[in-house]
Amino acid sequence: MKLAILTALLGTAAAFLPAPLSGVPHRAPTFLREGEDAAEEPAAEPEAFGDASKRISGLTSGVETIFTSEEISRVLPHRYPFLLVDKVVEYEAGKKAVGIKCVTVNEPQFTGHFPDKPIMPGVLQVEALAQLCGVMCLRMEGIDPEALFLFAGVDGVKWKRPVVPGDTLVMEVELKKWNARFGLAKASAIATVDGEVACEVKQMTFAVGKFD
Repeated sequence: MKLAILTALLGTAAAFLPAPLSGVPHRAPTFLREGEDAAEEPAAEPEAFGDASKRISGLTSGVETIFTSEEISRVLPHRYPFLLVDKVVEYEAGKKAVGIKCVTVNEPQFTGHFPDKPIMPGVLQVEALAQLCGVMCLRMEGIDPEALFLFAGVDGVKWKRPVVPGDTLVMEVELKKWNARFGLAKASAIATVDGEVACEVKQMTFAVGKFD
């Protein structure tokens, strides 16, 4: 009697099992051995000595220097420690310029601003942008080689992040208006570090000419 009941139960259970797919071969399950990865990738070879510095310095290999530090010194009257443009990497005469200021801990302002946490003063960031604008404007046609480039006003200044030693300040200025008769220039400016805005100026006004 028990054997008959067991046989009936097995038959009923078999009715609910899925039928094998025709034409599909049966494959035994695959089990990974302990410590074996499903898809092993070959280990990357370590960089040779010098490759890391070449790779990092190569990130700026496509950036062309338009005006070197020496050429900037022939245009601007500023000198150490107040020459704040190291080189110009883009330039459109009378329109715009992009310059670089490499910030180092050796600069004298960091002895007092601040001794334990050096931060480039915001006014020096604006001054660096003004000097870049000076490089652009003092090279315009008709400008007296002995002319000075003086601040006459600044509006809409915003600082977005600190600038510290080791940062590379990438600055861009664009000339918005030039009045040759009165020697007045208006420009906008922005400075970035690692792709982030550090300082932006809505408008800077300058007087260009010879002053007694």
